[in-house]
Amino acid sequence: MTTPDVLGPVLSQKAPAGGRRLGRSATLVVGCVLAGLIALLAVVSLFWLPYSADDTSGGRLAGPGGGHLLGTDKLGRDLFTQVMTGSRIAVEAGLGAVLLAAAIGVTLGVLAAFAQGWLDDTLSAFLDILIAFPTLLLAMLIVAARSATLGSAILAIGLAQSAVVARLVRILVKRVLAQDYITAARTSGTSWPRTVLGHVLPNIWPTLVVNLALQFGLAVLAEAGLSYLGLGAPPPNASWGRMLQEAQATFTTAPAGALAPGILLVLLVIGVNLIADGVRETLDPATRRRRT
Repeated sequence: MTTPDVLGPVLSQKAPAGGRRLGRSATLVVGCVLAGLIALLAVVSLFWLPYSADDTSGGRLAGPGGGHLLGTDKLGRDLFTQVMTGSRIAVEAGLGAVLLAAAIGVTLGVLAAFAQGWLDDTLSAFLDILIAFPTLLLAMLIVAARSATLGSAILAIGLAQSAVVARLVRILVKRVLAQDYITAARTSGTSWPRTVLGHVLPNIWPTLVVNLALQFGLAVLAEAGLSYLGLGAPPPNASWGRMLQEAQATFTTAPAGALAPGILLVLLVIGVNLIADGVRETLDPATRRRRT
């Protein structure tokens, strides 16, 4: 989509340096606030919940009030309790999948970057196959082997995302290995493990961190999708995806059951994406030079 010509002169003007700094800091602050509030809700849920997860004493589809901040669902369970539990599950799924993807992806990516000839082609083809493999199908295979649990969902999402991380790491590492200072380090007798730890990883981690932040948001969405289909955390665990699935039949009479998890899901993903964007702008050398 092209920008209309009438906006060309306006868009071509440079914003004041102070405005750029304010905009970037605002992006990061807003992202931290959005994601931080939901993370705080998840932490609080570990120690305190308004009601038990299986407490059905609130009455069917009760409205907000009377001891129930968001009302109750069709079984009489407190919706705010389910929202708090869902925030914990979302954060656990995002962190678990990202950590698994980082551990596998960085290892495979570094190995693929050092590979040559047919081995490089084989690893690249393998990563492309993993990327093309549907996450949902992988989750169904894992669930069939293990059972529908949060751990199975995290494993499926982490494995699917590890291929994306590995391909990115492979590209980044190959670029670093082509630099003159790597040749100088190797000429001076530095071993490959020390070269990777001392020169390669420190130069790729800014881009990698931004990508992992984006993968966190995708993992949260994937977990919600799997839970919506019944492939995530089983009852009485109240995943946001499961809440959306259960509330779709009663949306007209009790919209809070769908609106609350849906809005929080969107806010968490937006917050993480804003954090990734703010971190990218902060760590980008070109951006830092423009700030000075």
